[in-house]
Amino acid sequence: MNHFQAILTQVRTLLSSHRPSLVQALLDSLLKEELLSREYHCTLLHEPDSEALARKISLTLLEKGDLDLALQGWAWSGLQPPAAEKSPGHRDHSGSTQCATMELGPLEGSSYLELLNSNADPLHLYHLHDPMDLAGEEETELQSEPDTDTINCDQLSRLMRYMEGDEETREAYASIAFPEELPADLKHWKPAEPPAVVTGSFLVGPVSNSSPLPCLLLPALFNQEPASSQTHLEETHQMPMPFSISSLSCLNLPEGPVQFIPTLSTLSQGCWQISGAGTGVSSIFIYHSEVPQASQPPSPSGPIVHGLPTSPDRPGSTSPFAPSATDLPSMPEPALTSRTNVTEHKMSPTQCQAAGEGSNKLPKWPESVEQFYRLLQETYQTEPAGPDGILVEADLVRAKLERSSSKSLERELATPDWAERQLAHGGLAEVLLPARERRRPRETQVIAVLGKAGQGKSYWAGAVSRAWACGRLPQYDFVFSVPCHCLNRPGDAYRLQDLLFSLGPRPLVADNEVFSHILKRPDRVLLILDAFEELEAQDGFLHSTCGPAPAEPCSLRGLLAGLFQRKLLRGCTLLLTTRPRGRLTQSLSKADALFELSGFSMEQAQAYVMRYFECSGKTEHQDRALALLRDRPFLLSHGHSPTLCQAVCQLSEALLELGEDAELPSTLTGLYVGLLGPAARDGPPGALAELAKLAWELGRRHQSTLREDHFPSADVRTWAVAKGLVQHPPGATASELAFCSFLLQCFLGAMWLALSGEIKDKELPQYLALTPRKKRPYDNWLEGVPRFLAGLIFQPPTRCLGALVGPSAAALADKKQKVLAKYLKRLQPGTLRARQLLELLHCAHEAEEAGIWRHVVQELPARLSFLGTRLTPPDAHVLGKALEAAGQDFSLDLRSTGIDPSGLGSLVGLSCVTHFRAALSDTVALWESLRQHGETKLLQAAEEKFTIEPFKAKSLKDVEDLGKLVQTQRTRSSSEDTAGELPAVRDLKKLEFALGPVSGPRAFPKLVRILVAFSSLQHLDLDALSENKIGDEGVSQLSATFPQLKSLETLNLSQNSITDVGACKLAEALPSLAASLLRLSLYNNCICDVGAESLARVLPDMVSLRVMDVQYNKFTAAGAQQLAASLRKCPHVETLAMWTPTIPFSVQEHLQQQDSRISLR
Repeated sequence: MNHFQAILTQVRTLLSSHRPSLVQALLDSLLKEELLSREYHCTLLHEPDSEALARKISLTLLEKGDLDLALQGWAWSGLQPPAAEKSPGHRDHSGSTQCATMELGPLEGSSYLELLNSNADPLHLYHLHDPMDLAGEEETELQSEPDTDTINCDQLSRLMRYMEGDEETREAYASIAFPEELPADLKHWKPAEPPAVVTGSFLVGPVSNSSPLPCLLLPALFNQEPASSQTHLEETHQMPMPFSISSLSCLNLPEGPVQFIPTLSTLSQGCWQISGAGTGVSSIFIYHSEVPQASQPPSPSGPIVHGLPTSPDRPGSTSPFAPSATDLPSMPEPALTSRTNVTEHKMSPTQCQAAGEGSNKLPKWPESVEQFYRLLQETYQTEPAGPDGILVEADLVRAKLERSSSKSLERELATPDWAERQLAHGGLAEVLLPARERRRPRETQVIAVLGKAGQGKSYWAGAVSRAWACGRLPQYDFVFSVPCHCLNRPGDAYRLQDLLFSLGPRPLVADNEVFSHILKRPDRVLLILDAFEELEAQDGFLHSTCGPAPAEPCSLRGLLAGLFQRKLLRGCTLLLTTRPRGRLTQSLSKADALFELSGFSMEQAQAYVMRYFECSGKTEHQDRALALLRDRPFLLSHGHSPTLCQAVCQLSEALLELGEDAELPSTLTGLYVGLLGPAARDGPPGALAELAKLAWELGRRHQSTLREDHFPSADVRTWAVAKGLVQHPPGATASELAFCSFLLQCFLGAMWLALSGEIKDKELPQYLALTPRKKRPYDNWLEGVPRFLAGLIFQPPTRCLGALVGPSAAALADKKQKVLAKYLKRLQPGTLRARQLLELLHCAHEAEEAGIWRHVVQELPARLSFLGTRLTPPDAHVLGKALEAAGQDFSLDLRSTGIDPSGLGSLVGLSCVTHFRAALSDTVALWESLRQHGETKLLQAAEEKFTIEPFKAKSLKDVEDLGKLVQTQRTRSSSEDTAGELPAVRDLKKLEFALGPVSGPRAFPKLVRILVAFSSLQHLDLDALSENKIGDEGVSQLSATFPQLKSLETLNLSQNSITDVGACKLAEALPSLAASLLRLSLYNNCICDVGAESLARVLPDMVSLRVMDVQYNKFTAAGAQQLAASLRKCPHVETLAMWTPTIPFSVQEHLQQQDSRISLR
């Protein structure tokens, strides 16, 4: 017998019929059985060729042990590899085999019908025993319970005859085998004549909840003709019914002699029912391996097949063809296949497995676990009330962290181009599911959702919990949401169950049975840590130590360390929400997935306004409120923040109640003054100032929660709670409160700075965050303070500070106003970094002081670069307003700013903007949008102002975007309404290509194809520090473009692995550039004497050439002498640099003495 082919056939079948995750499970089981080394296991996991993988596994099994029938059972089950324990039929490494078979015990009850309709566990009716050899060797000792018997041919035949003879039984069995949804004639279907049947074993295939038919016949399953090499099966009874081979659960087994056909290799492994006149075969068990030959005579009515031998002492089957226990699926106990208290309308997550885990059954939960599950569902099903319940879905964008600069270790959110953003269109499914297949078993998965304060991160985290409670996250059995402000608690007596059950939105009651159940399946647990930035006070917990035992009490800091170090609840999913700035954010660079909550678009902001007034029952104000918002473009630009949308709606509602002449303020300071003014007038004297002091002190400590004893009096606390300025956050104790929004805390902190006598006047400018970080007295955690401070100090007291604290208290800010005005007018905007310049513009806008605004805009430099600085919609609005007021022309660099199309279009359309640079993909998308909307004038301005000079390609995307730009020009030139070249393409003079040795050779042919479009190109630099290595092929392709590059003056081909072949090709094409080329560099290539000679021959023809660099090549003294001789014929050449280590130094000195233009440096 060819053992290798038998093993290889089965392994191929297993690999071709399972998902990658299950193939990995097979390899993991082989590793656990010590059939593979860990290194070889890792190698096989990364093997891309399935055929090579099958052969490597087969060779390993052939060397260390035959292919265990357990692998067949694993293939049938479709779930997971067999357990590590060896079954009685396991073949050990020494080669001995004991095939276990499944036996049927005594049947209880008066009929088989009762068994079919009962809830009895089929596995309890079976046990395993050791088969006999075909020659009749003595039976070995049984490995299972001795009180059961084997299922045999007579028993199964009696069952079939009993069903045929009893009409009631036959009707009942038909109702089980064919559901009511099927046509009635199928329930009574019978073959035309009694077929031969397989008897002697009861075979069970893969179980799937999705199967509409518990029993199927072969004609219904075959949907293609058999191959010519297969046994031909005539189909006489075609039954049109849905089917899935993987969903097969059982088969009809009519009576007759045993038949086996071992040659149907293309059919899937399993048991099949075959009917039809003339086939001679009714049921086949298909097993993909060589079938041992028995000595039974062939059946006279069918093909030459072999019968099933019977044990002398037992009526059961002991044939090696009969499947052992390991061949059959790892059939669970009844508890594994059912759940109690489940209706067809409401199912727990374990009943709704993801598609990839379709048939994976989880154990039935104990009653206490079921009760806890329902309690947890009820906890998270509650919808938020009031304005917090308004649902407008914002976009989630895939994100990554990158270093802020080459010299800094700090990481910040990368800024993708607008057109290149990767939106998470799949919502929660895309956020929570993508890494499940990639992560290793029992490996904790960390997912972070980042977003600025007020972007709706906490609301989104609550939406995740509600989605689970409504059954939309079936991959998780339990979800725990913990606000991180609840974790800032002292003490060292906390356990993991405290974190899960006691610190969430509502304390949960759970016993040890529930906790033990959770620990058994941590991969089905989702733990949400909301507002992760609240833990900055515990900075360093990621590196602290924590023991792996969850029962040991420790501090909350230790619990968090255990989670992040994958010692506690290992295998769970951690979902974090946090701000993109802060010390803890730096540790998220190794998270499995990062997403950014981008906030509302302009359309979504307007939709929020409509929903707000709809939910408040004041639909008559909807149109008027939208009109008020559109009259204030600055506030509309802030609509990307849900918190500010809510604040605008609240103020609009109050103003519209007062009368029709309502008008929104034009600044954020005015917005919050309008919201807090009425509350301040109704409060105790000095209450708002005391609350402002608390806000500032908490902000200095990076906190937003406060205790009731922090308030100066109970009246102030009661007033603040009643007016909605502070509230009880979810999961907080009864004595804990928090400001209703982060921006409100920033406004109150700025108010304290404006009123406090504790802050020296000369120190006040430092809080504007416009100075270098090392000189600032705080780290700007309250990032909204500078703008609010400028607004509160400079806006007229009667409608600003005076409206909040009264005229007398507001008079304290007069002196501070003079100090800040002097400081701002001494600033030179041209010396500030881009982020600081934008902050200065915002402060000047909030101040609404004409002198400060005029000074800032008039000092703006003519060339403004925001390269790498994110531009939000408010940034674009304030920048555009400043450029218009400056009265001069500007050139803008908007690359890598993430500016949205609306902001880009508004800046490009300004008459004072004469040139701009932006991402190629964003610019082309803008042109296409303007063309579709018929904005011809703006489109023409956008095309004429756009420039890419100079252009440096650093990635394959850059080359592709450049190609799209050239294609746009070609399309534009071919249209009837436009003509001429795009200025960006026509005027490009310098092009650099620096992709490195990996991407360079692949991207260079794409660049060559578009080079001829750049008619004004003067400088082509193909040198890179990491070497592009375009090689001889690249030089050959480039040389073909020389006749079209009439303006080329500098050609740098350094460090590109050019040999003599490439040098000769280059020399042949160089005369095309004779009239324009000034500088040619072939530094650090592989040019030898042949290449040097070819360059020497063409050198006299290069009449415009001034500098040539061939240093660090491989030509010898002969090549150097050829170049030197040619140089003497070229009086126009100023420098020939040709030092190379392959030329003796004495020869080089001699050549330099003969011609001083030869450089050896």
